[in-house]
Amino acid sequence: MNKFFTFIILVGVCLIAFRVSRNNTPEPDRTEIIAASDSARYNNAFEQVKNIVKNNKKYNKELAFLLDMKRPSGRNRFFVVDLRNNQLLDQGLVAHGSGSETGKTGQLKFSNKDSSYATSLGMYAIGVPYNGRFGKAYRLFGLEDSNSNAYNRNIVLHKYDSMPYDEQVAPICLSQGCPMVNVKFYERLQRIIDTSQKQIILSIYY
Repeated sequence: MNKFFTFIILVGVCLIAFRVSRNNTPEPDRTEIIAASDSARYNNAFEQVKNIVKNNKKYNKELAFLLDMKRPSGRNRFFVVDLRNNQLLDQGLVAHGSGSETGKTGQLKFSNKDSSYATSLGMYAIGVPYNGRFGKAYRLFGLEDSNSNAYNRNIVLHKYDSMPYDEQVAPICLSQGCPMVNVKFYERLQRIIDTSQKQIILSIYY
């Protein structure tokens, strides 16, 4: 009988020890989970761009722009990347279209329709510049079904005076569907685009 009670006590102690051990196991940090998710999306977009430029002589094989619309708008989500060495060269804030708002934090919608004021996902070829409402801007040509109407919608890469430069907690201002960036950041992008002998690919993903 004493052996039986001793056995029960030992079992109880083991169960308590197991629970304590399990509770003390560190949970994955939320920032680590988010970083891993960001990295997976980035790598996927990176490989897609590499695939489209490798067999097409008109595209720049060294540089590309990757825009991650899954990240909060107050975070840097416009990335200038080195395609040959898989390196991040520069980054900055970029606005999404007002028509992409859903009213739910962290959730956007996308459209290729005219007058939707929404961002369109997909890869774009950066075209020739022109002077418009926001000064010098670059026309964007959609290369996929999801953004094939970009040129007709006047979707362009442009700067905006009220766009913040530094990351912030609050959401930033919205565009009418264009990838819109800060003036200072735009100046750096402009130098890259204007000195490129071939069209640069800009990929917007989510």
